[in-house]
Amino acid sequence: MGLPLAVTARIGAYTVKKELSGQRYPLVLMLEPLFRCNLACPGCGKIDYPDPILNQRLSVQQCMDAIDECGAPAVSIAGGEPLLHKDMPKIVEGYLAKKKFVILCTNALLLKKKIDDYKPSPFFTWSIHLDGDQAMHDHAVDLAGTYDVAVEAINLAKSKGFRVQVNCTVFEGADPDRLAAFFDEMERLGVEITLSPGYAYERASDQEHFLTRERTKTFFREVFAKGDGAKKWKFTNSPLFLDFLAGNRSYQCTPWSMPLRTIFGWQKPCYLLGEGYVKTFKELMEDTEWDKYGVGKYEKCGDCMVHCGFEGTAAAEGVRRPLEFMKIGRKGVRTSGPMAKDIDLSQARPADDVYSTHVERELARIKASKPSAGKHVVQAD
Repeated sequence: MGLPLAVTARIGAYTVKKELSGQRYPLVLMLEPLFRCNLACPGCGKIDYPDPILNQRLSVQQCMDAIDECGAPAVSIAGGEPLLHKDMPKIVEGYLAKKKFVILCTNALLLKKKIDDYKPSPFFTWSIHLDGDQAMHDHAVDLAGTYDVAVEAINLAKSKGFRVQVNCTVFEGADPDRLAAFFDEMERLGVEITLSPGYAYERASDQEHFLTRERTKTFFREVFAKGDGAKKWKFTNSPLFLDFLAGNRSYQCTPWSMPLRTIFGWQKPCYLLGEGYVKTFKELMEDTEWDKYGVGKYEKCGDCMVHCGFEGTAAAEGVRRPLEFMKIGRKGVRTSGPMAKDIDLSQARPADDVYSTHVERELARIKASKPSAGKHVVQAD
């Protein structure tokens, strides 16, 4: 399927220009305009906030300001469940008017009800959450029947002319044969796959089923070997990122490439770690001590190989080494032989516990706000 030419050209030109500048730059704005969800997935670190925080929403204007601040050519809207936000159609329309590529992530439980609020566009994609086949996915989200709802939503969206992809997070205990068969089914449905290993959110209720670094590499080698080096399937991920998952490349993350804006503000240092928040994107870029974070630098980052941290690294290498990018795309991912030497983890600084601090601050702010202060974020669904 691939991205439409207009989208590819716009994002490509932006990336080349930024790479030539030699400065840090965002590639995709990760937007979480609410944390509220209609599922309670055990591996999620977003849904365990107190109700006063779960009731908060970013306004349409705040969402527009976020993309204007960072200037990224694409935005991935997640949560929580974005379709619970009553102004989501306006938010999507606002981004499309700015010629941004919009990926709207959803568990699909509300998609049938809400789909006519949206219009197909080359710059708009539904990203349906599917963590494997029926048994795998229903177990991951802890609710039977969600896989069937998602597949029905995929077929409905495609029938109405929308671009559709699936977002697949892989957890410890997944079976390579079953995951490969799931990829075959997604190929049959005609959708691309955004692939990532599960990351252990420190607040997630289930801490036992996240992939370690070594397990990630051996697991994806097994899976990709069943798909001709992953060439059999269509991924939204860069071929270089898939090569990294298989242990053939050693990457440091670029956390600023996919900055996160939430109801708390801009999250430091990345989408996965909440180590503090700032009010502006400028503060995020200039005040974050980037060198303190990353594989081998910080204990919490040790097992992370997630796309939101490393896809930006792969994209930058693809710009600098286009022949390497094309070679992996043509030949596929190597699934045997020695792996690349990985980063030493022994000198990483200990993890800090900062979760309670920003939660307490936000609760105090909500309590101090008057009911008339709806300008900030409170709204009814």
